[in-house]
Amino acid sequence: MTTTDFAPTREQSPPSLDADDAAGQSMAGLLRPYRWSFAAVVILQVIGAVAGLAPLLAVIELGRSLLAPGPIDHDRVWSVVIAGAAGLLVRLLFTAASSGIGHLLDGRVQLALRRHLAARLGRVPIGWFSRRRTGELTKVVGQDVSAVHPFIAHAPGELIAAFVVPLLSLIYLFTIDWRLTLITLIPVVLAVAHVPLMMTPTRLREEKQFDAAMGQIANSVVEFVQGISVVKAFGGSGRAHRRFRTATDDFVGIYYRFVRGLSVIAAGMQLVLSPPFVLLVVLIGGTALIATGGLPPADLLPFLLLGLGLTAPVAALIAHSFDDLQTARRAISRIRDVLEVAPLPEPAHPTAPQGHRVELRDVRFGYEDDREVLRGIDLVLEPGTVTAIVGPSGSGKSTLVQLLPRFFDPTHGSITLGGVDLRELAGSDLYRMVSFVFQDVRLLRASVADNIALAVPHADFDDVVRAARMANIHDRILELPRGYDTVLGQEAGLSGGEAQRIALARALLAATPVLVLDEATAFADPQTEQAVRQALAALEGDRTILVIAHRLETVADADTVVMLDNGSIVEQGRPSDLLAENGKFAAFWQSKEYR
Repeated sequence: MTTTDFAPTREQSPPSLDADDAAGQSMAGLLRPYRWSFAAVVILQVIGAVAGLAPLLAVIELGRSLLAPGPIDHDRVWSVVIAGAAGLLVRLLFTAASSGIGHLLDGRVQLALRRHLAARLGRVPIGWFSRRRTGELTKVVGQDVSAVHPFIAHAPGELIAAFVVPLLSLIYLFTIDWRLTLITLIPVVLAVAHVPLMMTPTRLREEKQFDAAMGQIANSVVEFVQGISVVKAFGGSGRAHRRFRTATDDFVGIYYRFVRGLSVIAAGMQLVLSPPFVLLVVLIGGTALIATGGLPPADLLPFLLLGLGLTAPVAALIAHSFDDLQTARRAISRIRDVLEVAPLPEPAHPTAPQGHRVELRDVRFGYEDDREVLRGIDLVLEPGTVTAIVGPSGSGKSTLVQLLPRFFDPTHGSITLGGVDLRELAGSDLYRMVSFVFQDVRLLRASVADNIALAVPHADFDDVVRAARMANIHDRILELPRGYDTVLGQEAGLSGGEAQRIALARALLAATPVLVLDEATAFADPQTEQAVRQALAALEGDRTILVIAHRLETVADADTVVMLDNGSIVEQGRPSDLLAENGKFAAFWQSKEYR
């Protein structure tokens, strides 16, 4: 992939937020521009919830009027009926308006979250991506953002219904009989007593295991799909599928434990909030009070009706909304983790480099605080030279070359380009100076021409073709359904070696003065490799080239060879001189590992 695969891009943000500041905001800050919309959703839902009590109260008052001794007051009866119907109409209108605004708000918030995630991911150190799995990031940007839907679109209304309606019902019932009101609250108290059982350390640990298992499923699916061609080619379906099957089996086991732990609690909560249990509690309490003369029989009706209205919102909240809100809470936590990743520091006053001489001074780096991968690297890359980095696996080769395009910043020491520390260069200036091609190539779902011209969007078509010829991929492109206009990943696919040559053509078209290569012809056939090496040799001129070398031909063509071992430079010099010294490089040259 070339530098522009990762170059920071300015994402468009909603009018209420500035694109440069969006990535650094907290979740509360991201939602703050929508506070008035949230307020409208809540206010409309409150009005609708209160109006929704009118039909129940109308039924109660109607029953009490009809059961009262003496003649029926027809005017009062009709007033009660009209008030109940009006309340029902108001409830329908206001709850519909609240739901509509809530769903529109949800769409805006999800769009904003994805834009802010894109803005943040565009500003974090590029190396951060190499420490994360594709499936995990896909889950955050896709599934986790979608999981916020209940929190935005439904939670305000359901929370209001779960608290405002019972509160008003209790106030009304207390005016009738405080003793039976307390009895009616017994199911609610029993249900609430179950909530702490759902928040124990064991439950929270199972939630984290469940989320981790979901992430493993996403990762294994991505890897499985990407490896289908290998499975078919070599018939190793059993071994190739093992990771996917293991991930699914682990998920099933974790999900079983997760559900089993909650099932007893959920069943108990549903039982105490069920209509039969609520009616049984009210009837037992009401019958006892009526039998002792402490309650008129007609006053039992409000408790029978509002008792169900008291517990139904709580039951709905616990049965469905609670799980959705817990899922949304965990999703928001993962989204926040990404939004809080420290961006790559940008200098307040960038300095322009003078030339493209590269110098590493006492560079140290470690992915973890207690383990250094590079130890005291001192290296100079002169313009017009090719420097080959060699060494055994784990010696720090890839880490070293990733520091030059600033995938990471060194934990100690400095790297200068044109006499300027990379940390004092603007990102745009750095990526105009440095391009790179790694073995793990990522092509966009775009035309071949657009993929090659990614670093130079306004390049002439002739220049694109010239770069493709130099990378020895032009003839293969002409074989595609629509040549350079073929959309990769949709109309055609390329092999690993062909994709690598597209990435190499992209870097050649960019024509940056510094080029970093991680064995850019690793997947190429000998003829293609020879053609590419000739193209690079013709392009060298004043260009600074740093390459991780895995093949003898690449090392032989280099001006300088740097031998790494355990994160340190153990030998450095011309290939012929190092071979003559018969040291570590000479032994490495003759080893089977290097051949």
